[in-house]
Amino acid sequence: MRITRIKPNVKGEIGDVQDLSLLDPLIAKHKGKKGNLIPLLQAAQEMYGFISKAAFDKLSRETGIPLSDMFGVATFYAQFRLNPVGKNIIKVCHGTACHVQNAVEITESLEEMLKVKDGETTEDRLFTLESVACLGCCSLAPVMMIGDQTYGKLTGNEAVKIVKNIRLAENN
Repeated sequence: MRITRIKPNVKGEIGDVQDLSLLDPLIAKHKGKKGNLIPLLQAAQEMYGFISKAAFDKLSRETGIPLSDMFGVATFYAQFRLNPVGKNIIKVCHGTACHVQNAVEITESLEEMLKVKDGETTEDRLFTLESVACLGCCSLAPVMMIGDQTYGKLTGNEAVKIVKNIRLAENN
């Protein structure tokens, strides 16, 4: 199974207005320092949950780093997100141990329940579903992680129950 990256939103901003002034201390801290690109992008993503076009533009303009360099780095490394993600990121492991234990069933069950495809975010922005190459929990295969919580030895139905319980807790 090939793991694919979330594609950039070519339509532009989602509609949320970001306070770009939050980037000012970050820029002041890293401006002119060697090797500042990745720390700048990581910190911007930490602030907003993803790196928007407006954040790219401000960082480029104020640090002098070409926009093409920033975008090249952000699209090369899987850690960077160019679109908003859900409050809860569901990572389903599709490494060898999980794959042979039917991780595909977990992903398909969650896709059906959440009404999203792998790599997409629910309309309410509560969940983002992602297939990942390995979570390092092979003895618990098949595995998924939601936030910092790991769930192992799952079936598709058990994964759906876990996500439904999280949704119920969020709505209360």
